[in-house]
Amino acid sequence: MAKRLTEKQKSEIAEYFKNGKTIEALSEEFHCSILTITRNLKKNLGEIIYKELLEKNKDFHELNTLLEKGKNKKNNLELTKKISKNEFSDEKTFDANQSEDNNFSNTEFVEISPLHFEIENVPRKELSSIPIQEIDFPNTVYMIVHKNIELEIKLLKDYPEWEFLPNEDLQRKTIEIYFDLKLAKRACSKEQKVIKVPNTDVFRIVSPILISRGISRIVSDEKLIAL
Repeated sequence: MAKRLTEKQKSEIAEYFKNGKTIEALSEEFHCSILTITRNLKKNLGEIIYKELLEKNKDFHELNTLLEKGKNKKNNLELTKKISKNEFSDEKTFDANQSEDNNFSNTEFVEISPLHFEIENVPRKELSSIPIQEIDFPNTVYMIVHKNIELEIKLLKDYPEWEFLPNEDLQRKTIEIYFDLKLAKRACSKEQKVIKVPNTDVFRIVSPILISRGISRIVSDEKLIAL
C-alpha cells in the first residue's frame, strides 16, 4: 500500500523539489514510491509548473555534474603540479647531497609492492522496477482491455509518471493492472471494458508467454513490475 503523506510532508516535498532536489532523492527521504512523489508534486504545483521544474532540475544536475568534473580536473592538475614541484625540489636536494658524498653504499632503498585493485564491471542495476517474484499481489486485480481485442499493450513511454526512466526502458512493452476497481473504471473509455482477474498467480504463470511476446513490464497503481 502507498504511504499516506501528511500535509506538512507534501509541502516539504514541493519546497525541496523547487530547490532542485530530485524525485528519486525525495522518494528515498520520505520513504514512499516515486509515483507517490510525482503524483503529489503534480497535484500541489500543477502540471505545467511541475514539468518546468523537472526540466530545470535536470539541467541543474547536469550542470552540477560538469562542474564537479571540472573541479576534479583542476584538483588533479594542481596535485600534478605540486608533485612535480616536490620532485624537482627533491632532485635539487639529492644533487646537493651527491656532490658532498658520492658513496651510495649506505643508502637504503625501500621497494613498495604494486597495489592490485579489482574493478567491478557490473552494469548498473535497474532500481525502478520490482521483480514479479518479490510482489505480493492482492487477491483480485482489474485490467482494462479493448472490446475488440484480448489484451491492450502499451509502451512504457505512454505513462507520464515513468518519463524519468532512460529511453531504452521507455521502449518496453507493458500491460497495466489496477488494484482498485474505481480507479480502473475511471480510466476506462467507451471503447474499453474492465475485466476482473480473481487469481493473481496467473501473472507469474504466464510471464514466460508475455516475455515471448515482447512484454517485459506490468504497470500497477504504485509499482513497475519486471517479468
